[in-house]
Amino acid sequence: MESVTTGHDAIDHDELVVNDWRVSQLQRLGIPSPTSRVYARRVDWHEVARLVQHGCPPVLALRIVS
Repeated sequence: MESVTTGHDAIDHDELVVNDWRVSQLQRLGIPSPTSRVYARRVDWHEVARLVQHGCPPVLALRIVS
């Protein structure tokens, strides 16, 4: 039997994809994986990146932004 994807399922999938991407961006900045997973939906990774690019340690940048 073929499964039917509803609009709600598609949104959930899209949200998961976006969240995973945010996690990977935070990890690329030097945030540990478990911490990245916790904060991916809570912070704007662009703000964290901006601080890191200006020399702020990644975990401190995350604390400042959150």
